[in-house]
Amino acid sequence: MNPLTNPEETAVFLANVTFEPGCRNNWHIHHADKGGGQLLICTAGEGWYQEEGKEAVSLVPGTVITIPPEVKHWHGAKKDSWFSHIAVEVPGENTSNEWCEAVSNEDYSKLD
Repeated sequence: MNPLTNPEETAVFLANVTFEPGCRNNWHIHHADKGGGQLLICTAGEGWYQEEGKEAVSLVPGTVITIPPEVKHWHGAKKDSWFSHIAVEVPGENTSNEWCEAVSNEDYSKLD
């Protein structure tokens, strides 16, 4: 993760996040009392985004994902591709991130 903005100098935090093939983050939730959430702007390679209870979405350069607050989700690279996105933390009130369980190898391996 390479921060692109300093949260002490701007209201919007941006980071360039790069995943090696097969790498993904844990399930997580962006909490906020008002506003909040996250935007993913896909810039290179191929990846996955999935919300709890929904099918995974294939990510390619140019894809933009809007993640509302309070939605459990994960994102990362496909098995055979590096993947990068710009992560935008949407400003809000009382924002926090809750990191949950890992995406199981069994579930991840089913994605094509």
